[in-house]
Amino acid sequence: MLTPEQREQFDRDGYLVVRGLFSPEEAEAYVEHYMRLSAERRVEGDTWFTGANPNDPLVKYPRMLQMHRWDEMSMNWMVDPRIRDVMTGLLDREPLAVQTMIYFKPAGARGQALHQDNYYLRVQPGTCIAAWMALDVCDEENGCLRVAPGSHTWPILCTVQADNEVSFTDVTVPIPEGTPVVPVYLQPGDTLFFNGQLVHGSFPNSSQDRFRRSLIGHYIEGDSQKVASYYFPVVRFDGSEVKVDVSPNGSQCGIWVNEDGRQVVEVVGYEQVDKVTE
Repeated sequence: MLTPEQREQFDRDGYLVVRGLFSPEEAEAYVEHYMRLSAERRVEGDTWFTGANPNDPLVKYPRMLQMHRWDEMSMNWMVDPRIRDVMTGLLDREPLAVQTMIYFKPAGARGQALHQDNYYLRVQPGTCIAAWMALDVCDEENGCLRVAPGSHTWPILCTVQADNEVSFTDVTVPIPEGTPVVPVYLQPGDTLFFNGQLVHGSFPNSSQDRFRRSLIGHYIEGDSQKVASYYFPVVRFDGSEVKVDVSPNGSQCGIWVNEDGRQVVEVVGYEQVDKVTE
């Protein structure tokens, strides 16, 4: 399904956009489905907005987590053969599925500071991989995803405090000045696949009336032995469960240091991970 050039780009940059993996009509069906669930307040599991400003748009439209555990449509998407085929082509082995999420990101909503997914999933050995499907047109105005090409080769970075005026999450990772961070423009049904070490995030939705809805699955490499307990049960693409161990509640992390005029990452210690998802 993938061309050699697509695989080469993923290996080099840490991400790949597959245009039209799902049709615009399918994307619209997911919009209708999740907007209905949102109206019913099916938002189990998300605690980021507890005690938040009631005028925050994300209070009205908080993200939904692990919908596949109780919603058949979400489970069917998570194990869709199209996602399986792309990921198998990127990883040389069928991955295992551990999470679904949907972000509504209405007009005026904050974005998410730069981060690495495997900081939260703590996959060992290897890393996680995301399938990030656009349900709306995603551009800079409504807060599209931004990625740092090639950052998947970095280890997990130690986090620092994020600016909560623009990020709904409270930690971020610092990157060297001048590091390219590029926007990823998507149409409904386009799907972005990216490595769990890739540094990525998004700006706020500065539009007047547009959503930036996205449906996201997280997966782990097929030979991984450990993942954070929040992501259990781990399932194959046929829906059967796989037994893996619980990873420690934290991980080694690195900081940027100057070495002979170059910025390199030095692993300096161990950081507890208090949040269980991203």
